[in-house]
Amino acid sequence: MRFLLMTCVTAVCLSLPLNADETATAKKSETTNKKETAAAKRTLKPVIPVLKISGAISEKPTAEDNPFNFAGAGGESLHSLLQRLDKAKSDESVPAVVLKVEAVMLGRAQLEEVGRALRAFRDAGKTIHVHCDTLSTGEYALLSSASEVSMVPTGYLFITGMYGEQLFIRGLLDKLGVTPDYFTCGDFKSAAEMFMRTEPSEQSAAMSKWLYDGLYDGLLNTIAAGRRVSVEKAGEWIDTGVFTADEALAAGIVDAVEHHHDFEERLRKAYGDEFKFDHNYGRKSGNQIDLSSPFGLMNFYAELLAPSTPRRSTKPGVAIVYLEGSIMDGSGGGNPFIAQAAAFSHVVRKALDEAAEDDAIKAVVFRIDSPGGSAVASEVILNAAKRVAAKKPLVVSMGNVAASGGYYVACGTDTIVAESSTVTGSIGVVSGKFATTKLWNKLGITFTPIQRGRNAALLSSARVFSDSERAALQSYMDATYDVFKGHVQNARGEKLQKPLDDIAGGRVYTGGQALELGLVDKIGGLHDAIAMAAQKADLKAGYDVRVVPRPKNFMELLMDDLSGSGKDSGHLSLTGRLSTTHDTLLQTLLPMLQGVDPVRADQVRHALLQLLVLQNEGVSLSMPPVPKAR
Repeated sequence: MRFLLMTCVTAVCLSLPLNADETATAKKSETTNKKETAAAKRTLKPVIPVLKISGAISEKPTAEDNPFNFAGAGGESLHSLLQRLDKAKSDESVPAVVLKVEAVMLGRAQLEEVGRALRAFRDAGKTIHVHCDTLSTGEYALLSSASEVSMVPTGYLFITGMYGEQLFIRGLLDKLGVTPDYFTCGDFKSAAEMFMRTEPSEQSAAMSKWLYDGLYDGLLNTIAAGRRVSVEKAGEWIDTGVFTADEALAAGIVDAVEHHHDFEERLRKAYGDEFKFDHNYGRKSGNQIDLSSPFGLMNFYAELLAPSTPRRSTKPGVAIVYLEGSIMDGSGGGNPFIAQAAAFSHVVRKALDEAAEDDAIKAVVFRIDSPGGSAVASEVILNAAKRVAAKKPLVVSMGNVAASGGYYVACGTDTIVAESSTVTGSIGVVSGKFATTKLWNKLGITFTPIQRGRNAALLSSARVFSDSERAALQSYMDATYDVFKGHVQNARGEKLQKPLDDIAGGRVYTGGQALELGLVDKIGGLHDAIAMAAQKADLKAGYDVRVVPRPKNFMELLMDDLSGSGKDSGHLSLTGRLSTTHDTLLQTLLPMLQGVDPVRADQVRHALLQLLVLQNEGVSLSMPPVPKAR
């Protein structure tokens, strides 16, 4: 009772007007507090985050509460890296960041978005320090936005420009005795050329020219803007190509040549002895194991095995739903080599449905990084995206590639954001198969066909298509192509700057070219799309941004595998339909290729996934593989 009375008295006193003396005292107190706050800010010990960008940055985030993510180690997603940079930009204790790069393999759209975040950090009056041993073209394009670039005395730069390869395996197929039989809707639809030809067609060569012209112009502009030189000067650097550290310094490509300990000593003199490097800045702290005590290890195991059910946030927010990899039907069936490179229709549909039904989610960003795949799966995903757009704002954010089926599924909204170097378009259809009889004959194996029905061998690998089979399949492809164009017309409408048939036909564009044609609405990255979605939903500052579905931690994934609950019995499992040859290639050949040449290995994996789609469905919305920046 006494507590309640004191509370009421206090409330009454606070509501009374202050007299003149009290007002003066209050103002003096407020001034004193401001001075103390300012003094506290001045005495903040500087923290310099050390951000490491190594290898490939994933689109999909992993669970932050992964119990084996010790001290924040492990891979990082694009969204996580951008959040850490944004946090450092607004942190008054952070005057600068240090960037470390090692064998970076980012897509060109990812390079653009990270580079834009670095420029925003620098524009906020903060410094970006880079110290490295070597640099490639893509790495230098990314780091050109830094305040200063420093190299070791024996370092070198290979800023040689852009190099890509179109994969053709027709010669191998001929040697094996395999006859490809593919055809397309659209003269520029070149996804099947890797199987049918040993070099690009005239249309494909012309398309590659305009695509690489656009990408190269973007590369030159990025370097020129970052280093504050002319585009012509950036072009001269690239045409020279190879520089020692001293030559790069003399040319103005880097700002200092020094060993790492000299680099660190220079920063200590600049920021004072009390500053510290923070290698885990902005990361959630990982578990710490006390190996000096058996009780510490037992406690870790207890935490590891303890069931946990994270609460679902009820705070208004924007959801990010990811579609990454080749689009395939079903739910995956648990093949890890396919799961890393594929987006399954059932998984993506469930994520979109979850985002649509969650009342706390006020807007959705659909992040797409895919060269396409199954036509049926693309339609399932598009339908789910339309259901989201019918309930709340939906913004599509295109990553490195969002073409063919990747563009198909983007047609669920009228708001599409892409980077200028995003590869998109490829509105067309491809179909075909391999005839393998000659291959088996070389091995001394023969088959005698038995057929009932004129088109019974439509998907058989015994021979190429007959005239009636080709006509039947062409009719289905034409219908699919018309549906595809209908979705594009309905989504883009009067925004298209040319007749749709002049834009479609399998033609591929950069994001900048797509903007001019009306295929996308804005140049920007994932965070731009998030801000746009929040604005459409009238969300104020401080809203949540969360991934749907929530990334599972290690124990949840392990328990799913042990219990089988992660598998979807209501849908077909792709694994059950894989041939032994494809499965062996995916599980044994690709890991070896990845170690020898990861860029080419990714292209081969993409080609194999296209084969799987066609083996299962016969019709594909795919485009040729686009190599990542070297």
